Amino acid sequence: MIAVVDGRGVREGEVQLGFDPAERINAGVTFIGHIRSQWSRGDSPRNTTQGREAGGGNARIELLASYSAGLQGLEIWQPIWVLYWMDRGPRDLVVQSPRHLPEPRGVFSLRSPVRPKPIAMSAAIITSIDHETGIVGIDTTDAFDRTPVVDIKPWIAGIDVPPTS
Repeated sequence: MIAVVDGRGVREGEVQLGFDPAERINAGVTFIGHIRSQWSRGDSPRNTTQGREAGGGNARIELLASYSAGLQGLEIWQPIWVLYWMDRGPRDLVVQSPRHLPEPRGVFSLRSPVRPKPIAMSAAIITSIDHETGIVGIDTTDAFDRTPVVDIKPWIAGIDVPPTS
């Protein structure tokens, strides 16, 4: 049985918060630009692996002009982390029932865009950089067109790969 809440289905086993996390602000977030892509609701890949398989989505990051100097030191073919704000997803589920899993899971064990704080991150490869315009081409994204960017960080092998036991 699927209940309909706020125009969307809530699957069996899912748990909604009793409040809207957007109304409990502890700190502010300033966006530094937007992801541009060919993706929109209904035709986007579920993750960056699927995005690459679908041709990358014509992905790029368009920074606001005041942040373009922050690109200094980044290079073409360098891997980066792109942190972005999934601004179009519901924020009130804390337990979800993904279609691809046999049982419900807590939101912090998933990469779903439906989460209390809609911060996403994905690893991408820089394919071009225009320091004057602040446009960074990336090999792929799974983000909808015009998704706000929170930050860009370099991917560093010695830091970003967990140690083996």
